[in-house]
Amino acid sequence: MSNNINENEKSSQSQNAKIAEYLKQGHSITPLDALNLFGCMRLGARIADLKDRYNMHIITNMVTTSNGKRVASYKLVD
Repeated sequence: MSNNINENEKSSQSQNAKIAEYLKQGHSITPLDALNLFGCMRLGARIADLKDRYNMHIITNMVTTSNGKRVASYKLVD
């Protein structure tokens, strides 16, 4: 009997749930936040999942970090 569970898919869904809950709590999130909090290295893909699969209304703002780099910051809109 073969087990067709894709470990990457399981991990993505787990990250989606954690990121969705974090956003629902009113936080915004950057790629560095996602890496530090949830071990997520592909925040843009997780945000796309949340928008497409779960119809979450998430906006993107570009912010400048303390070292001058510009990164995306995502926030849930009610």
